[in-house]
Amino acid sequence: MDRSNALGEYLRARRALVRPEDVGLPRGGLRRVPGLRREEVAMLAGISSDYYLRLEQGRDRNPSVQVLEAIAGVLRLDADARAHLVGLAQDRPGPAQRSRQRTRQVPASLLQLIDGWPRNPAYVQNRYTDCLAANALATALTPNYRPGVNLLRAVFLDPAERELRRDWEDLTEEGVAALRSEAGADADDPRLRDLVGELSLRSERFRALWARHEVRPRRGRVSHLAHPQVGELDLQSTKLSVDGTDGLTLVVFHAEPGSRSAELLDILGSLAAPPGTDGTRHGGAQQRIEEE
Repeated sequence: MDRSNALGEYLRARRALVRPEDVGLPRGGLRRVPGLRREEVAMLAGISSDYYLRLEQGRDRNPSVQVLEAIAGVLRLDADARAHLVGLAQDRPGPAQRSRQRTRQVPASLLQLIDGWPRNPAYVQNRYTDCLAANALATALTPNYRPGVNLLRAVFLDPAERELRRDWEDLTEEGVAALRSEAGADADDPRLRDLVGELSLRSERFRALWARHEVRPRRGRVSHLAHPQVGELDLQSTKLSVDGTDGLTLVVFHAEPGSRSAELLDILGSLAAPPGTDGTRHGGAQQRIEEE
């Protein structure tokens, strides 16, 4: 990541993804760059080529919202990407301020809550996709839903996760876009740099997706799983921000009532129940303290 010019890096990456014909320009002959040229973006946005060049080079760090909105229109950015673009041009809190804001532990009340859901896999993650807490039914879905596992790393690097995820291509694309959205302009975050650096070295797919600079906030989705014990499951996930914390998210799965997936989820719950129980409780939710 470019620690000093996140705005320029984003503009270059998104410019490369827009074809001339997408914005009404002729493709013409040989083009030396993928996507649009700088001067084409500037012309369509109604700003000077020199000013746009200064933005990409990081020599102007304070563009107006109006200028950013004009550029966003040329680059065909959706609402999430537009908000991300504007955020990149704004001041960010320093490392010391961020550290003071962070909550280091999952609230005890939240642990009790997810432990009381015998039919709903649930876990808590931070902004880096580290799993901080999980109930037993979540761990039964995949052993990577347990405290101490980085879920994005697991999805990209653990072969068992690729076997489990029937929608692995979509999941990885959405996961990288969500990490970009969480990161914003915070390119100097050491934890983020370490995670991105490791995955860029070890996963060609991650490297390609990260270079696209796509952003998408974390949202609920339908997960399509091929579980080794019970077979194919289709589970809706709901993602909820945890109040009073800095970036903790509660993720809860459920199956459509009366569906085959609901039946299989109940069977999985029975398999996960400790010996001597009736299968309605699966033991206390695990947690770990988030270290800074």
